[in-house]
Amino acid sequence: MAVQISYVREVEFEYGEADQVSPLIRRVVANNPSAFTFTGTGTYIIGEGEVAVIDPGPMIDTHVEALLRALEGETVSHILITHTHSDHSPAAAPLKKLTGATTYGYGPHAGGQGEEDGDMDFVPDVEIRHGDIIEGDGWTIECVHTPGHTSNHICFALKEEKALFTGDHVMGWSTSIVSPPDGNMFDYMNSLRLLLKRDDEVYWPTHGAPIRDPKPFVESFIAHREEREAQIIEQIKAGHHHIKEMVPIIYAAVDKRLYPAAARSVYAHILGMLEDGRVVTDGTPTLDAAYRLR
Repeated sequence: MAVQISYVREVEFEYGEADQVSPLIRRVVANNPSAFTFTGTGTYIIGEGEVAVIDPGPMIDTHVEALLRALEGETVSHILITHTHSDHSPAAAPLKKLTGATTYGYGPHAGGQGEEDGDMDFVPDVEIRHGDIIEGDGWTIECVHTPGHTSNHICFALKEEKALFTGDHVMGWSTSIVSPPDGNMFDYMNSLRLLLKRDDEVYWPTHGAPIRDPKPFVESFIAHREEREAQIIEQIKAGHHHIKEMVPIIYAAVDKRLYPAAARSVYAHILGMLEDGRVVTDGTPTLDAAYRLR
């Protein structure tokens, strides 16, 4: 399903403790490890004295308390949200209430109402767009819109350290989940290619270790997705025009219980291939539709 990334965890941490991971960056990791969050959600604090907080995290009391301890004696001027999934943005509400900080994000969650992992309550005070600059006391952030994992996903580049906070667009332990309708594979691939044009020296993902050699890392993600698309094309050439026929072959080594999730991943790829014209279908594209090569 996901590309597992092998690495030595160069930044050790304890849940509930703030770790200084660079001159301008501290990190507090929420105690919410899972198959989707790895060791937990990393909340980042930028600067000292008057600071910004990136992705306050899930609504877990112990995490909010740990974050407040880390911020004791400081002023939070900005709360920056990479995207509105439930392990990233919900804690912005209590943090804003307690500090009066302004929240920044691309916009509200665009997924369907009631989506299991969507934070439907978050609405940013300030909507930001690609290329916007946010300045604070001793730090400068450039906004980099990276739709794909969600349509409102945005990365934040800390200019002083040539560091990019990549949220869930590029994670330090696996590839990102791209699940329609809000997840869009065509956008995701373009967003990965966008990063290759940048000169960031380190990525700080919300999940996993920092990425110190980012371009080969991103290139490997692109290659993985292109390989999956090649497999889909081969399946269609072999006469398998339905996703349910492709999944058991493409994911032969995967537990069958994961086939529904695998089918959604194949569906996301096919929607991207429909968008760039390599694949066609009659009528509305769905999980059950028949697909053929153009």
